[in-house]
Amino acid sequence: MKQYSAEFFGTFWLVLGGCGSAVLSAAFPNVGIGLLGVAFAFGLTVLTMAYSIGHISGCHLNPAVSIGLWAGGRFPASKLLPYIAAQVLGGIVAGGVLYLIASGKAGFDLSAGFAANGYGEHSPGNYSLLAALITEVVMTMMFLLIILGSTDSRAPAGFAPIAIGLGLTLIHLISIPVTNTSVNPARSLGVALYVGDWALAQLWLFWFAPIVGAILGAIAYRFIGGNDD
Repeated sequence: MKQYSAEFFGTFWLVLGGCGSAVLSAAFPNVGIGLLGVAFAFGLTVLTMAYSIGHISGCHLNPAVSIGLWAGGRFPASKLLPYIAAQVLGGIVAGGVLYLIASGKAGFDLSAGFAANGYGEHSPGNYSLLAALITEVVMTMMFLLIILGSTDSRAPAGFAPIAIGLGLTLIHLISIPVTNTSVNPARSLGVALYVGDWALAQLWLFWFAPIVGAILGAIAYRFIGGNDD
């Protein structure tokens, strides 16, 4: 239960910190943090949690990461569903807290997006479904390569959280214009539930593509790095 609780709180922090920066701070008058700030916010949530709970649960914070680590031989199948449940619940609770905060501002409108992921007319840059699919698969694949490589027993000890956090930052810098960046089904679900409508209709992509990408990343790392068990 300590591991599952750690995943709950870690995912809560990722969604609240990352999506919160996008909803509350990205375009704040005169001092908005913009795309760069949001990208760093997501990276910092993972970096801070990796050092805080990495020794407890491994700090997955992401169903796709848990599945990728299982596919890479680093995580037991018996814990997969409880981890995913904890992550999803953490994301949903964080979305609720963010909604309570954001709705306290006059003129708040969920139709503005609420940091939900989307494609087509709901993509920040109006990118197509195919572009969104490729982006999410490739970004998640590379994220798993970074995670598996930096946590390999042969890698320099103690630096994995930095590599993973900066890796997620870079992923957001690349893909926010395309999909608002998911690479994490729990992050996507955590805000889509409150937006409803189109966000829920397009949510399938942000489960399917990250999971496929994570499995491909695990396969790629097993090929280039060997199975570090």
